[in-house]
Amino acid sequence: MSDRYSQIVNAPVVSTVAKQLGLPQPVSLDRYKEGAPVVAGPVLSGGAPGGRLDRALSAFLDSIKAERAGTEGRAKALLFDATGIADSTELVELQRFFYPAVGRLQRSGRVVVIGTPPSEAGSARAHTAQRALEGFVRSLAKEIGGRGATAQLVYVEQGAEDQLDSTLRFLLSPRSAYVSGQVVRVGKGVAKTPEIDWERPLAGKVALVTGASRGIGAAIAATLARDGAKVVGLDIPQAADDLRTVTGAIGGEALGIDITAADAPERIASHFAKGGVDVVVHNAGVTKDRTLAKMPEERWAQLMEINLSSEERINDALLDGGRLNANGRIVGVSSMAGIAGNNGQTNYAASKAGVIGMVESMAPELAKQKATINAVAPGFIETKMTAAMPIGPREAGRRLSSLSQGGLPVDVAETIAWLASPASTGVNGNTVRVCGQSLLGA
Repeated sequence: MSDRYSQIVNAPVVSTVAKQLGLPQPVSLDRYKEGAPVVAGPVLSGGAPGGRLDRALSAFLDSIKAERAGTEGRAKALLFDATGIADSTELVELQRFFYPAVGRLQRSGRVVVIGTPPSEAGSARAHTAQRALEGFVRSLAKEIGGRGATAQLVYVEQGAEDQLDSTLRFLLSPRSAYVSGQVVRVGKGVAKTPEIDWERPLAGKVALVTGASRGIGAAIAATLARDGAKVVGLDIPQAADDLRTVTGAIGGEALGIDITAADAPERIASHFAKGGVDVVVHNAGVTKDRTLAKMPEERWAQLMEINLSSEERINDALLDGGRLNANGRIVGVSSMAGIAGNNGQTNYAASKAGVIGMVESMAPELAKQKATINAVAPGFIETKMTAAMPIGPREAGRRLSSLSQGGLPVDVAETIAWLASPASTGVNGNTVRVCGQSLLGA
């Protein structure tokens, strides 16, 4: 759906008035195009004294053939190693680097700060200083969002320096267009990182995507297929025609199953009896909105079955049957409602918060099986469902973020593709918001 507000406030003459009135003026975001470099412009990097990532970051920038920014001129990305900050007095290193640099950042630019998990920082003061990075990054993201730029914080464990590639490739690139103000934790990895083709990281992998017949699910299926996966799209039998259209266009396979059926987990596990499955994306979901005082038990239970309970049973069937392959991935689709809550969505918000709980509880166990589980939490995404919203809530959903606009289904899909990559073996137990840094629940 077109964003007419953005078109109007960025039109000649009107844009000048809008600026004077302080109205949001969303910019067109850069999004990934096949074959494009990771960063299409100069990268300015720096760090606090005593940081441990100088060598790793230099090697990474060399590996992506990044252009290094000089002391003057514009920069497409700013990369800062904050692991050396061990005391609150040393946080001034952030000001010293970013004060002259942030004004050089281009439209749709990227900022990534890398720190040490506070619990591993080594002292109470170091813990304090590393935790302070979160407030800095989230505030900076809000300052630069009007330019379509984003800022993220990556906490990397001691000894996990070699696990940064996939995460930095995502966060520094246009693939992360609608992800901002996020904190990502990277660990040592649940399995050895394989050699991969970065243009087709999922080549030879099999991916299951539920709710794949339309909207975000269709975008996820197409993006995973672009990255080389053989996609099995699943949806209810009533959506069979749309599902076949989606999977046919990407050379995938359609599987018509109601995930709430008693035999659904067994049927899904049986489908992958030969060869197993590498990536499982739990995208299927519904809304059945009503205030709690008007929420009958049946309405609550139907939603919970689709959005959460069926996912738990499918996971159990795949894991108990040994169907999830080594270095496998499970990705759940949560929601901003599961973080911030929503009027009239007690059932939906509970289910989506439950998805986050599922990730938190299963991550340690999956790590033992050399697999990972993570979640994405979309905010306002432009779909047929949001297009049907009343104009007031729709416009509020679009504007109440640092980027002042709605996201696209592909933004969710790109984030899932990063989490699904075989190279993301160090990313486990994370919930990443795809919300343009929504001001709700921030």
